[in-house]
Amino acid sequence: MKIERPGIILFTEKYEQCVEFYKEIVGLPFLYDKDGLTCFDFGGAYLMIESGYKVEAIRDITSTQTIIRFNVKDVKNTADVLISRGVHVEIHEFEWGIVGNFQDPDSNWCQLKDQTPNFVVTP
Repeated sequence: MKIERPGIILFTEKYEQCVEFYKEIVGLPFLYDKDGLTCFDFGGAYLMIESGYKVEAIRDITSTQTIIRFNVKDVKNTADVLISRGVHVEIHEFEWGIVGNFQDPDSNWCQLKDQTPNFVVTP
């Protein structure tokens, strides 16, 4: 299978808040919107926010099945930017790297990760 462009579809209850979060707070480049969905560039892939879904419960990070990961050059600096925009970010340091966990308005988990050489995937 040859993938032309990978993407993630995020079904959400709080559509407008999530669109604003990923556009204004996270800073993803806007691609397009139509009929209850908005699409952002996600580092060459896409993140599509789609409305009309009910979130059943607040999810803690240990019970979630998916985390939206943002590999960045400097986790602590990027976390400081998000914190200055009102996002609660928890930094954790491990032997294998640094992560910063945070949630969007619909309680979806996101994570900053330092871009380390052992994590770079080349075609």
